[in-house]
Amino acid sequence: MMPRTPNIVVLDGHTLNPGDVSWDAIAALGTLTVHERTPPAQIIARAAEAEIVFTNKTVLTAATLAALPKLRFIGVLATGINVVDIAAARARSVPVCNVPAYGTQSVAQMVLALILELAQHAGHHADSVRAGGWSRCPDFCYWEKPLLELDGRTLGIVGYGRIGEAVAHRARAFGMRILAQSRTPKPAADVTFVDVDTLFREADIVSLHCPLTADNKGMVNTARLELMKPAALLINTARGPLVDEAALATALNTGRIAGAALDVLSVEPPAANNPLLTAKNCIITPHIAWATRAARARLMDTAAANLRAFLAGTPQNVVN
Repeated sequence: MMPRTPNIVVLDGHTLNPGDVSWDAIAALGTLTVHERTPPAQIIARAAEAEIVFTNKTVLTAATLAALPKLRFIGVLATGINVVDIAAARARSVPVCNVPAYGTQSVAQMVLALILELAQHAGHHADSVRAGGWSRCPDFCYWEKPLLELDGRTLGIVGYGRIGEAVAHRARAFGMRILAQSRTPKPAADVTFVDVDTLFREADIVSLHCPLTADNKGMVNTARLELMKPAALLINTARGPLVDEAALATALNTGRIAGAALDVLSVEPPAANNPLLTAKNCIITPHIAWATRAARARLMDTAAANLRAFLAGTPQNVVN
């Protein structure tokens, strides 16, 4: 039986809430302990007395779950659930609840920010000005990289779910034509659905928005990169392992495609020798597309609502 005031442990709360979002909605539902980060060796000790455990990226394996006999609920402070052994939790009748859709608008905004940075190189030229380039210039202006107008260009969206649709909405404001690939195409104004290879072949910009599966891991490989136009750009705000990073680095360094912007990598944080860190025309941001304060506040609200619903006997957003 669940205690009236359950013991709630957050294993890695810092990324969601470095101090600008309140834990009060969750704290009101039990006795709350928040750890900023939890090394693997400390998970069991910290969660041993917990009926409720929240995790963002701290991995809960089958062995770890077996060592937590009081556990009754797992809340994932994210949409992706690969950090929890879902089958082991199901076998224990422990519901795992995630937070879908909280970051749709923020991720879509980031996609356009990355596209615009590759198109205009605003950050690069601002750095050049600060380094004295404009002061030394004999002309009233200069540019060190090609500047791309988006109007009339074709954006290819791989995975036309909530985020893909939000990206398309924003891209239309720039006058872009939209191609999309989806396992379940749905009627959409001004969107042409095609297969993946056709999309890579015809798009000026390819943006990835599909979930990671066993079938699409490494889908952006040498063969697909060979299909792309030499002036094409690749955007990935979905999952790092969708991209064969060595193949992409080679394509960038040889000029096979013109540029890439990635908010996710196959291993995060990346190893210092990841080939994309030194690849030409490659922008990498530290997995922040989801992290606006507005999105994190929505995530917190839904995480609290998930726990509230569970305690009321009507669990929601259950993934197992």
